[in-house]
Amino acid sequence: MSQNIIRILLIEDEDFDARRVKNTIRQFEDKIKIVSVVSNGDAALKLLKDTVHEYDVIVMDYQIAGTLHGVELVKRIKEIENTIQIIVITKLTIDLTDLNFARTLMDAGAFWYCTKYPNDIEDYIYQPTDFIMSIFNAYERKKLEEQRNKSHKKLNTKIEQILESKQIISSSAEMEKVKYDIERLTTNEATVLITGPSGTGKELVAYNIHYKSKRKYENFVPINCGSLPNDLIESELFGYEKGSFTGAANQKDGLFQFANNGTMFLDEIAELPQSAQVKLLRVIQDGEIDKIGRTKTIKVDVRIIAATNKDLRKEVEEGRFREDLYYRLNVLLISLLPIKKRPDDVQVLTEHFLKQYSFHMGIETPKIPKEVMDFMSNYDWPGNVRELKNVIQRLLFIANSNFGIDDIKQAIIPALKRKDENGVLNFDKNNIITWKELERDLKYKYFKFVRENSTSDADTASKLGLAPPNYFRMSKELGLK
Repeated sequence: MSQNIIRILLIEDEDFDARRVKNTIRQFEDKIKIVSVVSNGDAALKLLKDTVHEYDVIVMDYQIAGTLHGVELVKRIKEIENTIQIIVITKLTIDLTDLNFARTLMDAGAFWYCTKYPNDIEDYIYQPTDFIMSIFNAYERKKLEEQRNKSHKKLNTKIEQILESKQIISSSAEMEKVKYDIERLTTNEATVLITGPSGTGKELVAYNIHYKSKRKYENFVPINCGSLPNDLIESELFGYEKGSFTGAANQKDGLFQFANNGTMFLDEIAELPQSAQVKLLRVIQDGEIDKIGRTKTIKVDVRIIAATNKDLRKEVEEGRFREDLYYRLNVLLISLLPIKKRPDDVQVLTEHFLKQYSFHMGIETPKIPKEVMDFMSNYDWPGNVRELKNVIQRLLFIANSNFGIDDIKQAIIPALKRKDENGVLNFDKNNIITWKELERDLKYKYFKFVRENSTSDADTASKLGLAPPNYFRMSKELGLK
């Protein structure tokens, strides 16, 4: 228990009863002090509006002079300061077994209540020991609530910073509708499916849904279903028990347990193997996970947001995705269009990225000439927002300021060309770029080519001779993920 003096505000209109409260507290005057006494609710509220932080606990009579008393007074006090604790004392005319009376007081915000006295006690209030203990407990409760509020304030500040860094920059009607849908989803706990081509901002939408929902104080766990080998994804998602398979030297909790009470973002859900799809279906239907090597299921409360750049309906028809899981995921749908179908966003995104990267480079934000912006608005942007972001970085590196058409072409169009019949590389002497840029351009083109001619990310990684995690990391660096 804290050694600080507990400061009391007493609201009592009878001198006799005020004296009895003081007598009861006197034996603990080294730990409890009545700072002020007021005789009615209006006087109490007037005092508290200016000095509420000078009191820790309020002891108030239920029936006092004036029109403001009882439950209504409790509510008004809590509106001024929700951490201050209120102990209500009342006469024996109140039935001690009246649970509705007690419930009404507690719902209003009271911490505890007791009776004033039986007929034969004049010096102290009734149940003096319980009364004193309730004051100490109320004080500790106040400190806990203050600490909780302080923690929530820090968390809210962090969440605001996350949302600031994850804000959706747009001016198109299509994306404004998406933002409107996100706001509507903040009070809805249903599963969400986000569709759209790579680079359109599916993970950005998922972040906004989570950090604007009531689960915002809990974990947000993103995982790319195509970044893990098929034989590891179940153990990563659902965990395993010690000795459940060769190499399982210790017990491991899965990501669903880590996300309990929070949100799991399953990106590229179409890459999930069939065996994991069955287990995911059980999580959605029953809120249970099957841990490898465990005979009993584990209860979890996780909101699921899934995303894909594929046509899941087609995946179902071709037998690669479970139909029942598709319908469980497709409860609330958000579809993101490629940036070429929302050209209004190209300018606002360009201005945003220019300002962002110029700040980091310590230079003045350059202006984009109209002819350059027209060129960018008419470009197809196959890599969507990710490609635009990379182009702006490259543009600042090439020109720094005073951009022209040649600069934007150099930033967008690879300097690497192929002759038609022989496939011989042809370089432009007027458009020489660094080896790093050339290597990146070649890698980008080849990764994109192989992915377009593969059935899945796992298949792409295999053809490239890369482990799935390495393929995912490299694709993200290239702006393909």
